[in-house]
Amino acid sequence: MNAPTTPSADGGTSGEGGEWSWFTPSERPERPEQPERPEWQERPERPARAGGERVRPAPRSHRGLPERHPPAPAHQEHAHREHEHQRPADQPPERDARPQETPASGRAPSPDTLLIRRTMAEIEPIADKVTSYFYALLFIRHPEVRDLFPPAMDAQRDRLFKALLTAAEHADDPATLTAYLSRLGRGHRKYGTVPAHYPAVGECLIGALTRYAPDSWDEVTEAAWVRVYTAISQIMIDAAAEDERTSPAWWQAEIVGHELRTPDIAVVTVRPDRPYPFLAGQYTSLETPWWPRIWRHYSFSCAPRADGLLSFHVKAVPAGWVSRALVHRARPGDVIRLGGPAGSMTVDHSTDSGMLCLGGGTGIAPIKALVEDVARNGRSRPVEVFYGARRGDDLYDIDTMLRLQKSHPWLSVRPVVSDGPTLGLSGQLPQVVRKYGPWTTYDAYLSGPPGMIRSGVDTLVGIGIPSHRIRHDSLDELTAAG
Repeated sequence: MNAPTTPSADGGTSGEGGEWSWFTPSERPERPEQPERPEWQERPERPARAGGERVRPAPRSHRGLPERHPPAPAHQEHAHREHEHQRPADQPPERDARPQETPASGRAPSPDTLLIRRTMAEIEPIADKVTSYFYALLFIRHPEVRDLFPPAMDAQRDRLFKALLTAAEHADDPATLTAYLSRLGRGHRKYGTVPAHYPAVGECLIGALTRYAPDSWDEVTEAAWVRVYTAISQIMIDAAAEDERTSPAWWQAEIVGHELRTPDIAVVTVRPDRPYPFLAGQYTSLETPWWPRIWRHYSFSCAPRADGLLSFHVKAVPAGWVSRALVHRARPGDVIRLGGPAGSMTVDHSTDSGMLCLGGGTGIAPIKALVEDVARNGRSRPVEVFYGARRGDDLYDIDTMLRLQKSHPWLSVRPVVSDGPTLGLSGQLPQVVRKYGPWTTYDAYLSGPPGMIRSGVDTLVGIGIPSHRIRHDSLDELTAAG
């Protein structure tokens, strides 16, 4: 399915939103259960990591460029752990302003964080100009990095700024920031990113901020940005080096099955060139041969299989380059590339709690995978699936779900249609779910368009399901990438 973390070009959930990060868009942070405080918050200059090079603040004469240093010896290794953010204030705070908010750690924002947020507040109204200038600098000064980016940059222009907002907001929440940046670092491997690319990005970032933040920019502010960017770079470099020990940068996968379920929805089955580790409910990034360097998120529509095959439900959307290619152009024998697995919408097999699953449109794909996972685990638990679509004809996978229901007495599947005649339930999916239950002892899983997830979360919280028992992919990503 089109992973719920990435809405389509037309605002639907189709995987066409891509990923956003420093080079390309990526995941928003998910808050770890047990926060840790990494060393860099106390000491900007960190020891080098095995497998990656050390990055430290450069002298001012280098305009904020991190310097590179040799890899560390093995005894210096350190392991890294793997929703909504606030935007900076409309007006920059005064230099001596007292903190008005505290981060998740309970401490007041650090001086560096206050300086960075002040810069972000100044450039926010002209973010498009800042990012355009940043990319112009980057491609002119370092033309060798242009190949890391997709040919068309229109959808890319504001993604660096959004990533900066995220990092700035979580600068004093090191566990969340480290988890976020570690995922970015691992994900960047598939683009061909290497440690030497980070100084180029840092140099051009400082250059863009110097030009467009004259009111808040001075030597103290620049030093703060150098320290924070240095720390950010090191976390990403370390995570990529650690990931390289166990995983390839990408997997080659041959299409072995292509079933057109509706005129614009296809079930695509692939065989990766090596074992692909993932959990039911997760998603991956995918690149086609027709649109090089353009990656899109899609959820796995099956639990791990003995034969190693993977499958996705893809809906072609207007202006959806990757989705339309996968639905209308791809054929068995074509080879695509897969990034690593991601996502936390997985089954907790340590409990027998009931599962309430809401799948809208192609959002039924990971829900189906979760059902298969429960079945293969062998522990009976009630699983209630509400499968929503606009019209009855859009319930393209209802036969599969009903066959699963027939095979497993603990599974209940209810089709829900919002418009038009139906033999099932009628209405908006979250509102229909409210009529059943009670659900207070259930774990909830939601997958589908952004609006459905938002209203679904509100509905479930309103009927008594604690928010920590409601699982879905980040709502911020649903809107940010759109």
